[in-house]
Amino acid sequence: MEDGLSLTDGERLRAQRQVRRADEDELRARTAELTDQLRAAAICGDRMRVQRLLARLLRLPDVPRRRRLALQVPALVGLFDSLHELAMSDDLTGLYNRRGFMRIGTRFLEVAARDGRAAYLVYVDLDYLKQVNDSDGHASGDLLIRQTGSLLRELFPNYGVYEVIGRLGGDEFAALTTRADHATRSSVVMRACRASDSASATPLTLSAGIAQFDPQRPVELGELLEVAERAMYEQKRATRNAPPASSSGSL
Repeated sequence: MEDGLSLTDGERLRAQRQVRRADEDELRARTAELTDQLRAAAICGDRMRVQRLLARLLRLPDVPRRRRLALQVPALVGLFDSLHELAMSDDLTGLYNRRGFMRIGTRFLEVAARDGRAAYLVYVDLDYLKQVNDSDGHASGDLLIRQTGSLLRELFPNYGVYEVIGRLGGDEFAALTTRADHATRSSVVMRACRASDSASATPLTLSAGIAQFDPQRPVELGELLEVAERAMYEQKRATRNAPPASSSGSL
């Protein structure tokens, strides 16, 4: 009789362990799913969805609902802001990535149109990045990308307040400013040459194109980017067709 009871108790314990393991596996899978949804919501900038998902992740079933929200909301907002900033930043340069540039740049142009101010979009292409990656390795290419980011920060000193800079991807960068003197090709030329002189390994050479935003006839940021990009490629072709003495370090 005692043996029979012991066997039954052992089976019950094994069954309970199996149930707990199954519950833990289900919880891990659900947590992973919620985390993926949280990341996607942060990237999209959906603050309310981030808060709802984090509330589900934090799970405080024994705390009254009002108290739960009071505990969670400050942490949710702080985490949301961190995730959102990370989702809009370029890893190599710390500038905005394409998503961040398009979002913040669109607001920038809306404010310029509202205030009746002209704005300028500078489209910058880092020359020969593919060749550098192929010949010297991606570490050398990454160094040029970071140098370009640093150069643009110098060219647009009001970045983060009155100017917007981003790495659109690969070797492409863009900047928005309302200062005409910050948008001139000559300043890009001088700073790029200076950066090339100070670089001991691979010289930094850039091509740039500029598009002007007219507040009386506003256009979307995407259209302005296309105009500046075309101007950059026209400049690049003209530079390549120029005599060697004229093309060195020139934009």
